[in-house]
Amino acid sequence: MRALRFLAVLLGLVSVSALAAERWQLQYFHDEDDSTLAITGLEFADAERGIAVGAYIDRRGKAKPAGLVTTDGGRTWSPVRLPELPLSLFLLDERTVWLVTNGRLWVSTELGREWRSLARLRDVGRVYFLDEKRGFAVGARKSAYQTSDGGKTWTKLAAADEPNTTRDYTVYSAIAFATPKQGMIVGWSKPPRKEPEPEVPDWLDPSARRRELPGMMIVLETRDGGATWSVSQSSMFGRVSCVRLRPDGVGLGLIEFLDAFDWPSEVIRIDWRTGKSTRAFRDQRRIVTDIAMPPGGPAYLAAIEPPGALARSPIPGKLKILRSENLVDWTEMPVDYRAVGTSAVLAAAQGRLWAGTSHGMILKLVSE
Repeated sequence: MRALRFLAVLLGLVSVSALAAERWQLQYFHDEDDSTLAITGLEFADAERGIAVGAYIDRRGKAKPAGLVTTDGGRTWSPVRLPELPLSLFLLDERTVWLVTNGRLWVSTELGREWRSLARLRDVGRVYFLDEKRGFAVGARKSAYQTSDGGKTWTKLAAADEPNTTRDYTVYSAIAFATPKQGMIVGWSKPPRKEPEPEVPDWLDPSARRRELPGMMIVLETRDGGATWSVSQSSMFGRVSCVRLRPDGVGLGLIEFLDAFDWPSEVIRIDWRTGKSTRAFRDQRRIVTDIAMPPGGPAYLAAIEPPGALARSPIPGKLKILRSENLVDWTEMPVDYRAVGTSAVLAAAQGRLWAGTSHGMILKLVSE
């Protein structure tokens, strides 16, 4: 018995030591006096090739498209031209990347160095491709489409109209596939509030924040690669902004609360084989903005610690990244003290991980 206890303690020490040897190192920083770089999308095809997109914002608040690519794992980044301000991007492999802008879809087969317009897609905010031909697009006003020609033409997913929610207030916000067959589209619906907007921003007067009201969560699920979809809906607080699924049957979903609530965000664990879900993480001082779930490895949360009492603040807060092996117990990782933002995104490829912030910083998880 003593030997077993000693072994358990030893394994625990090894695990803690291994975690302490990992840290998030700053690789890139847009340190310019006349502009900031808001990184909104970050994807890596492998351990070397990646792309970041967002916007350069000048002192007057004017934004212009921003793109960066790397071919050496993030040690150096080169600017690339984007055709329009990006909403999101999807990287399939080391060459092919799709860019969603306001009302249009673009594709590059040169890792973002050249772009070609594909189609007009009104209300779409996100795409997901299973291969070079087969893909899906989702967005506002119950928008959900599929393509079989790489994005040139799109057809409506009939299942997207099944929920008994108002079209104008229904958003499909996330797409995730665990396998080429098993996937889901998740969204939410929330009618407009009857009371008027506060006269001052809530970050100036926190007492003016309106209480979060319940809405509806909608899930479209496929088990045959998108040929057919089942639909379910349930009451919920907040808005689903991100879903990640792993082939082993588990996933994580991110719910964000934009009005006054006990927590600024919540992460739920999803068993996509049974449909059951449980709480995985929530913290009053951590605003989770993205999730990474590399196959076969631990899960990671990118979070912001706001500088004051107000959760949603325009003032950047410290970047916090948390790690979990069991999706229950989360450990905060060492992060470069300079990393700040109001939001952050994560990217994972071939066992490597990166993070980008809304204030022009890109970090990489390194072992010491």
